Amino acid sequence: MSLPKTLAEDVARNLVMVARLIDEDPEQAYAYSRIALRLASRVAAVREAAGFAAYATQKYAEALAEFRAARRMTGSVELWPVMADCERGLGRPEKAMAMAGEPEVQKLDKAGQVEMRLVAAGARRDMGQLDAAIVTLQSPELASNAVHPWTPRLRYAYADALLEAGREDEAREWFGKALEADKDGATDASDRLAELDGVEFVDALDDDEDEPVASDADRDDADEDGNAQA
Repeated sequence: MSLPKTLAEDVARNLVMVARLIDEDPEQAYAYSRIALRLASRVAAVREAAGFAAYATQKYAEALAEFRAARRMTGSVELWPVMADCERGLGRPEKAMAMAGEPEVQKLDKAGQVEMRLVAAGARRDMGQLDAAIVTLQSPELASNAVHPWTPRLRYAYADALLEAGREDEAREWFGKALEADKDGATDASDRLAELDGVEFVDALDDDEDEPVASDADRDDADEDGNAQA
């Protein structure tokens, strides 16, 4: 759907702000997405952006509605994994699991299929099926030495599930593998490893702030004591 030039520019400015703020200030990104939605609710890109902004602020019912609208407009299956994750957010992991078995999953690209696997494993954990979650994550993508954008998150999810299952040595190994692949700091694998190894980080600035600071009167008293002893 095409928009008049001035309107298209207004919509584009709001979408740019959504993309810019969604990680650092999700609530503000959400506010911009609502403006774009009021201006151009029949544009698929606007509905998708509104969905992601709602998702980032944990408004899962709203996000799911926007993703469904975008999918109806485009016919694309690209949003299938995040739609399934919205079902998890709404407390319906069984629905997310059902979506993981739908034909749409086979139409996803490799990144989308890995994302769907992560969502399915999360749904298994939501249902208390920890062993099944671990098995769900065991895949050719996990076993591969090749590093792709999804690799750190997949290895991290596997390590986290292993740790919850009490398999600490294996979890440590996979947190390490996640860290090796995580060049952009997408996970907190380094912190999790340190936690497993009992390492505690102390902020030196906080320590300095805790040190008592002598007042002028204290210093004068100390000088007098020193002079008297001399």
